[in-house]
Amino acid sequence: MRWLSVGLATISPLDMETIIESVSRTGRCVIIQEAPKHCGVASEIAAGLADAGIYHLLAPVKRVCGYDTVMPLYRNEMKYMPSVRRIIDTINSVLEVS
Repeated sequence: MRWLSVGLATISPLDMETIIESVSRTGRCVIIQEAPKHCGVASEIAAGLADAGIYHLLAPVKRVCGYDTVMPLYRNEMKYMPSVRRIIDTINSVLEVS
């Protein structure tokens, strides 16, 4: 399985062509963002894949995001952010789907 990372230069306009091209090669997508899970850029990417890239997907699109709550004060900020462990676990779960 190849791993591709797409770093977006802008989020407006969102470069869905590049994202879909990457998903067409791997069949999988994990989106990581620091913002809350709902109503963010990760949701827009997932929706764009549902609209235009669904036939390329071999596994569900997964998001690793902050929690749907107010961003905590600095001393608790790292508990809110996506951790390396959460990212790795999500990637592994997507790779297990065939």
